[in-house]
Amino acid sequence: MNFSLARIYAILVKEFLQMRRDRLTLGMILGVPLMQLFLFGFAINFNPKALPTAVSVDDPGTFARSVVAALRNSSYFDVRIETNSPQKARQMLQQGQVLFVVEIPVNFTRDIVRGARPDLLVEADATDPAASGFALSAINGLVANALRDDLNGPLTVRAQGPPPFNTVTHLLYNPESNTQYSIIPGLLAVILTMTMVLMTCLALTRERERGTYENLLAMPATPVEIMIGKIAPNIAIGAVQSTIILLMARYVFAVPMIGSLALLALALTIYIIANLAVGYTFSTLAENQLQAMQMTMFFLLPAILLSGFAFPFAGMPLWAQDIGEVLPATHFLRIVRGILLKDSGAPEIWSDLWPLLLFTLAAGSLALARFRRTLD
Repeated sequence: MNFSLARIYAILVKEFLQMRRDRLTLGMILGVPLMQLFLFGFAINFNPKALPTAVSVDDPGTFARSVVAALRNSSYFDVRIETNSPQKARQMLQQGQVLFVVEIPVNFTRDIVRGARPDLLVEADATDPAASGFALSAINGLVANALRDDLNGPLTVRAQGPPPFNTVTHLLYNPESNTQYSIIPGLLAVILTMTMVLMTCLALTRERERGTYENLLAMPATPVEIMIGKIAPNIAIGAVQSTIILLMARYVFAVPMIGSLALLALALTIYIIANLAVGYTFSTLAENQLQAMQMTMFFLLPAILLSGFAFPFAGMPLWAQDIGEVLPATHFLRIVRGILLKDSGAPEIWSDLWPLLLFTLAAGSLALARFRRTLD
């Protein structure tokens, strides 16, 4: 048979027609690179700023007020609260409401005047070392410059020398700034998202491609029973995966596990079900397994980029944080890091646990609403 450009042209036309008819795949082809470009270009920030900070002021003097003003005017710190209770500030740090606590001690102003060089205590949540590095590097010079205008008259000579105070930095929950302590628990969230969504997403699409979907519809089972039957085995698979990851984290990477494993197991179960509900929802939309995998990728990318796993969550713009707050990975990431590294209990993780429960309910309800009892 002779080589024919006409036959090649006919095949090309057929392929383009099939691509045009498959609108979901065409949308993914355009949507995934656009989403990556948009997120990496606008949402990702390797030098996070406007980080939530609590200031505990035990000295109402002039120098203390200048320190607070410098922090408020800095681009690195967002002072959420100014209190005279160090315990309250540390509680906010424990609960993840702030990333830094700056404590100005009693007699701070008096000691500077006397040349005693008082300590300025800075406590940082180091569960994500990348979020605090630049800010901690900037704080010493920031405060020193703020005090130079106050060092006048007899104190002018001290403005020319080293800072009139000592900055004492405490890195809490991960004092060695070991990135493995942050990354390995985060991998638990990412791996479960990828596998749980994909496996469940393929559940119904595989039935359609193999021609066994008719048998499923002919069964005297309600949509709720079908959904439970489809996702229940994957809960056990997710539990096995979680156990393997946690064992590797503990005995290979030496990740500390100082919190309640029973509480972590509860949060894990909810998180697994949430991702299975997402996968089941996708399976009601996808016509084939290729579309199912494309949808999984479309969901996985934001879970990696906007959850705080790969990049500091607090350093992203507010619109990106709002999107991230909708994702279950964001809340589970805080929960698993809080339990393993901070010894967080139920009161501390509740602010992230109830959004997980709400997301699971919403995704499950949408999946049931989308379930089709017919083949068309």
